[in-house]
Amino acid sequence: MRGNTIRPFTTQEIAFLSLLTAACVVGRLMFQFIPNVQPMTTLLIMIALHFGFSRGVIVTVLSLLITNFYLGMGVWTFSQIIGFSLILLFACLLNAIPFFKRFIWIQAIYSLLAGYLYGFVLAVIDTQIYGLTNFWAYYLAGLSFDTLHGLGNFGFYILLAPVFQRLMNNKNNQKKRL
Repeated sequence: MRGNTIRPFTTQEIAFLSLLTAACVVGRLMFQFIPNVQPMTTLLIMIALHFGFSRGVIVTVLSLLITNFYLGMGVWTFSQIIGFSLILLFACLLNAIPFFKRFIWIQAIYSLLAGYLYGFVLAVIDTQIYGLTNFWAYYLAGLSFDTLHGLGNFGFYILLAPVFQRLMNNKNNQKKRL
C-alpha cells in the first residue's frame, strides 16, 4: 500500500462537499454588494481545516467557477484560484500546530490576515498579467479592499466557526452510529 495515496470520495462526501460549495456560492453572491466582504474565504478555510487541502481546493475551484459565471469570468479567475489555494495551504500547515488547532480566535486572526495574503497574491499575479510596472502602487491602492476582506473574514469566522464545529460534531456522531 502506498503512503501518498489520496483517499477516494464516498457518495456521502461528494454530497457534503456539494452542499459546502453551494454555501460558498450563496454566501458570495448574497454579499456581493459589499466590496470584498463575503463568507466564502472563511468557509474555505474551515473546509480545509476539517477535510484537508485537496477537498478545500475542490470546493474553491467549483465555487469560483460558479460565482464567476454570475459576477464575471476572466483571467482573474486563475489568480483567484491561486490566491485561495495559498490561503488554504497555509491554513493546513498551521493546522499541524496544536495551539492553532485548539483556539478558534487564533484561526479567526489567521482569517483576517488571509484577506491581506489574498490581496497580495492577486496583486503579484495581476501586475504580471496586465504588464503593470509599479507593483507597490497597485498593491497599496487595493489595501482598503484587503482590509474589508480581512475584517469580513474575521467577523464571519467568529460567527460561523461554532456552527461549523457543531455541524462537524453531528456528522461525526452519525458516522459512529453507522
